[in-house]
Amino acid sequence: MCLAIPAKVIKLDGERAEVEIGGIRKEASLALVADQGVGIGDYVLIHTGYAITKIDEVEAESILKTWRQVMAAEKGESL
Repeated sequence: MCLAIPAKVIKLDGERAEVEIGGIRKEASLALVADQGVGIGDYVLIHTGYAITKIDEVEAESILKTWRQVMAAEKGESL
């Protein structure tokens, strides 16, 4: 099983991007999504430092909401 996390593109530099995931900024490769027209403000799914697909904001927020629910449940909290 692999895990991909939604990230928002903050900066672009060729096939490299600075992305933000939950307030944390990381560098990611856009080499695998070069043909998808990724721009600043777009969301991508990140796996092991690579953007593997572009997603829309609604899908990104849905995934992040589910992720927060899972994390809260692990801690015995509710959202």
